[in-house]
Amino acid sequence: MTDSDFREPLTLQRRPLNEALYQAAQAQGVHPLLARVLAGRLSPEQLPDPQLLSGVVAPALQYLPPPQLLADQAVATARLIQAIEQEERIGILTDYDVDGITSHVVFYRALTEWFGVPAERLHSLIGHRLNDGYGVSDPLVTRILDDDVRPSLIVTADCGSSDEARIARLNAAGIDVVVTDHHALPEAGPPASALAVINPTRRDCDYPDATIAGCMVAWLLMAALRQALIDHGRLPPDTAKLGSLLSYVALGTVADCVSLGASRVNRAVIRTGLSLINRFDRPCWEALHQLLGERTEQFDAGTLAFQVGPRINARSRMADPYAALHFMLAPDLATAQHYLNVLDSDNQDRRQVEQQMVADARQAAAEQVKAGLQSLVVYLDDGHSGVQGIVASRLLERHGRPTVVLTPANEPKQLVGSARSVPGVHIRDALQRVDQLYPDILVKFGGHVGAAGLTLWQHQLARFQKALDQAVRHQLGRRRLGPVLLTDGPLNADTITLATLDQLAALEPYGREFEAPVFEGNFIVENLRSVGHEGTHIKLDLSLDGDMFNAIWFRALPYPGARLRFGLGDTIRVAYSLDRNTWRGRSSIQLIVRHAEPAHTA
Repeated sequence: MTDSDFREPLTLQRRPLNEALYQAAQAQGVHPLLARVLAGRLSPEQLPDPQLLSGVVAPALQYLPPPQLLADQAVATARLIQAIEQEERIGILTDYDVDGITSHVVFYRALTEWFGVPAERLHSLIGHRLNDGYGVSDPLVTRILDDDVRPSLIVTADCGSSDEARIARLNAAGIDVVVTDHHALPEAGPPASALAVINPTRRDCDYPDATIAGCMVAWLLMAALRQALIDHGRLPPDTAKLGSLLSYVALGTVADCVSLGASRVNRAVIRTGLSLINRFDRPCWEALHQLLGERTEQFDAGTLAFQVGPRINARSRMADPYAALHFMLAPDLATAQHYLNVLDSDNQDRRQVEQQMVADARQAAAEQVKAGLQSLVVYLDDGHSGVQGIVASRLLERHGRPTVVLTPANEPKQLVGSARSVPGVHIRDALQRVDQLYPDILVKFGGHVGAAGLTLWQHQLARFQKALDQAVRHQLGRRRLGPVLLTDGPLNADTITLATLDQLAALEPYGREFEAPVFEGNFIVENLRSVGHEGTHIKLDLSLDGDMFNAIWFRALPYPGARLRFGLGDTIRVAYSLDRNTWRGRSSIQLIVRHAEPAHTA
């Protein structure tokens, strides 16, 4: 076995229950199993008042706080009204990932379809991931200023909070900038050169939920603009609300991995957005439905996270992001299918690049784990910067440590990277501490609790690795990290059913800080065989109390021909999730194995 095949022992750990919430949920009529799932995810700090549980169990738009609570929204809406009335050119500047693209669609459709701005007066400004980098970058600003026809107002989404220097360049050229974003602000505060900065993480912002995605901030600004136009008599009072745009907000919210725990806003937006998507009455959603086929008859949060999001992201990872924007805005099915084919092809290319980069990264990661590091910093000299985040996520899953994956930047002598983190380690704060203690290491950085982007000087790589590990240890205290799988405990054999699966679906959406249920139990191995192209997946027949269950364990073997730690007739401890297996119109329950090991029975 090489270092790249090295796997740390995974610890199965029962989720601790919030006992007060467990009892309160049942008192409110919640099924005991669902109460158990809720109480294993929502701590007293996240949900101090159990009476607020209805916003989690049955999320609805009634729980959305008014957009007028956002700091600077009045300044932003007034400037937008001026631009609309004076027929100014408006630039929409967004990030290139799913959150950015969906934000772009929200702005574009609201301005053109609700507020009457001609499409030719809108400038779509999206940086190229590889050539420009993230956010309001210098190359993107240079292109804007070099253009013979410039916008007089630029509205950003999902970026801008850390871009004071570039915003100052635009401002000096006579371009007003309204920033909408959700990333943590730098120590210096909001960019001073921006006309308005709408960001729920601002200390002076009264909006009660700072976990919303960038696309939701964009939607809230457009909702505030609609109301302001009505209040000023520029739109009739019965002008349609912007609820139909929440389909895009749902996609961006899921893909950006924001909190789905106690955030009633995020849960309501995703629940509402999925109901809109599942009508399949927009060309983009219809095209996706046809591509994914009958196994995905109805989209859920998992579909958005693992099927739709990667296809949108793939374009910006492998090339420019405008095909993703054209797909989302497609006026008819044929156009949507054309651009979706482009995205799907890019996604296939992305998978191949990802597979090679993950294989290359595992060696370095394993060496750092064996050295006792609590964070991982992997530099891939031949890596593709568009796939860094995915590779970091794979290493995070494998080793349970905050992970940074770096590749060469376009700027000489610099490295660019993506970071992903585990619960309990705020990765953006860790980078902030590195910058405070060692200000000559990082060129720039930004992000939030679970993910971040960064640029550093190449000659500082070794110092950065040590500094990041210090910063992570500072947050951990005496705690030590490793791969941990949290479970919701056992299920009786007679509850491993499609009915139970349907019950659990009632708590959708699942995602970050509200993970899909994982159960555990001791099963007897009645049959097993390797399947898949490389033979690294394992199909099993498992028995529990005399009942037989089909199970599949994806990527069970680290490499073809590797041996399992158990065989036929053995009793094994299995961590699993429930899944619906449909074949020729018939559905049955299937276990998706997350981990299996010999059971230690007394």
